[in-house]
Amino acid sequence: MKKRFDIRFWLGVVISIFFLVLFFRKIDFNQLLDTLRSADYRFILVAIVLTFISYFLRAVRWQYLLLSIKKIPFASLYPATIIGYMANNLLPARLGEFVRAYVLARKEGIQTPIVFASLVIDRLCDGFTVMLLLLLTLFTLHLPKDMAEADALMKSGGLITFVLYAGLVVFLLLLKRQTVRTLHLVGMLLKPFPLSLSNRLIPLLGSFIGGIRIPSRAGHVSAVLASSILIWTFALLPIDLVLQAFGLHLPISASMFIMVLLVFAVLVPASPGYIGTYHYACFKGLSVFQIPEATAVSIALVIHGTSFFPVILAGFYHLWREKMSLGTVRKAGDAA
Repeated sequence: MKKRFDIRFWLGVVISIFFLVLFFRKIDFNQLLDTLRSADYRFILVAIVLTFISYFLRAVRWQYLLLSIKKIPFASLYPATIIGYMANNLLPARLGEFVRAYVLARKEGIQTPIVFASLVIDRLCDGFTVMLLLLLTLFTLHLPKDMAEADALMKSGGLITFVLYAGLVVFLLLLKRQTVRTLHLVGMLLKPFPLSLSNRLIPLLGSFIGGIRIPSRAGHVSAVLASSILIWTFALLPIDLVLQAFGLHLPISASMFIMVLLVFAVLVPASPGYIGTYHYACFKGLSVFQIPEATAVSIALVIHGTSFFPVILAGFYHLWREKMSLGTVRKAGDAA
């Protein structure tokens, strides 16, 4: 059967190429190589270790999100997490989330949609933590005086984004706790729109929230919140360590600023591994601090490399341990 043309994949490739051209367009490659050679790679090794600690903490949080279904051991959760992030780096359309759910469901004998529903809450936790980080960054970072207008705009935009995201979280909590009342309210709000919209959206929301299980015990909720903060702390520290590897000692708010930019960069459609968009966002973030171009490009390459290649190697190792192949999990992701 002839394989259909995947417009999303090729659009992502074009976008990646565009940003790679912007990223490398003025670079002296000899100077770039000299800068890469001058780095202290001991800091980068520590950065890789901390990155894997953040993945382990993701497995910890995931265990708490799945407790209402089954207490799953880390021996299953951690490999599934690593394989999922490897798949996100190698496969298009962020199939890693589906792959992560499939691998765990296969090993623990749970239905894949139920496991995937837990990842929806997982991502909401990430989003809310990043929004808090965004606010903290914008109100502690001091940009140059010539960027005062951009600084004010970013703070306003960040505050609006946080309020909207907080509103979404509150809506989902109400939808879970007071499903009938919340769906009735949604129906009232949709009255000015065509009836077909209400007839499609309300059953969809009901079906979606029915599969979501939110931790109810105070201790479990606290564990989810604490692990979310630790996850992003251990994702932040590697950026600061890479900066130190290149002899830069910027305030931690600078690393926070770069990380927030990277989070938004991975939302832009791109080729697998966020190539181009990730690099350019990091480069532009570093340029705010007037870092030389060759150094900024080197740092962007290394930050991407520390989060890209080690998890791919670890992912293939865990695939081998689970007696699975990349082709198998890709087909599972496509099916999901």
